[in-house]
Amino acid sequence: MTRTITLGIDQLYRRQPGGIATYVRGLVRGLEHVDGADLEVLGLAPRGPVPSLAVGLGIPLVSAPLSVEPLTRLWKYRALGVPTRSNVVHATSMAGPYGGGAAHAVHSVALHDLLWRDASSATIARGARFHEDRLRFLKRREDLRLFTSSPGLRELLISEGFDGARIFPVRLGVDDDAQTSATVEVVRDELARHGVNGPFTLYVGTREPRKNLERLVEAHHQARAASPELGPLVLVGPSGWGGVDTGDATVLGTVDRELLKGLYRDATLFAYVPVAEGWGLPPVEALHAGTRVIASTTTPSVADNDEVVRVDPLDVASIAQGLVRALATDTDEASAIRRRASVAGLTWVNSAHDHLAGWS
Repeated sequence: MTRTITLGIDQLYRRQPGGIATYVRGLVRGLEHVDGADLEVLGLAPRGPVPSLAVGLGIPLVSAPLSVEPLTRLWKYRALGVPTRSNVVHATSMAGPYGGGAAHAVHSVALHDLLWRDASSATIARGARFHEDRLRFLKRREDLRLFTSSPGLRELLISEGFDGARIFPVRLGVDDDAQTSATVEVVRDELARHGVNGPFTLYVGTREPRKNLERLVEAHHQARAASPELGPLVLVGPSGWGGVDTGDATVLGTVDRELLKGLYRDATLFAYVPVAEGWGLPPVEALHAGTRVIASTTTPSVADNDEVVRVDPLDVASIAQGLVRALATDTDEASAIRRRASVAGLTWVNSAHDHLAGWS
């Protein structure tokens, strides 16, 4: 018997889709490749033009009657647009929806982090109020199952009075091996267009205060003075909330997936040192490419990964020393294989299995 799973894809329609958009797209891919599962996966979309992120999603889209902003307010009260045949209704963010579907449908929501608390200085007051209100709502709605992607979040929610039986930890993933990587020549030519020739240090993510780029830029400048083989610091990703001084770093902005994979592969090393992070997909993607990684101790995805050089994100000297230490680690094929193996369990198919177990 076919099981219909309806996923909220509202995040793909937002101005800054962020990591949740990656989660949505990855979960869809994972569900499509679960062996032996008879699933119909639907995307519940806000009304309006379909953005590029949703165009290639590969699942049927069902349109809700309102655009993304009113849906965000009203999904708390009404399951607008949810197909009545849905056996599972999954909110991929705290926006919702929080109900609807067939009789005895399972209702769930992904809770990725509490960053509005952990990085309050980088969160606008309106956003913090919204998330705090939704967290209280989720606590009251005991019928909702919560899927947590950040290590330690389940225990934190239990300490705040949530019933642990409602909470299901899930893995996130990076398996996109069907997507080819840009050739070495294409990567070299693209970097040359921006004045970068030779080795380079890579950062991937939004450019916003929480990501700690100003300290990374300063630390890289110090480390490169002693270790010029680090090359320039190259920043990939969109501009986020709040102003950031990128100093002498080279900003590529948003790039396509093919080029991004080539950049991960060809980087001298990858640096990611946010002051607060919900999970942290980019360093996992870099390890998946076999690349050396330096990350802050506040990055949950690699907090226990011995292949990563971990540093204090608030200490410029610690970051600079970490860059030099990472540069000294091996780059042979055996080391690259070891780095890839350290994140081998983090695939979107495994994530899909975790979700299906939570929905059972």
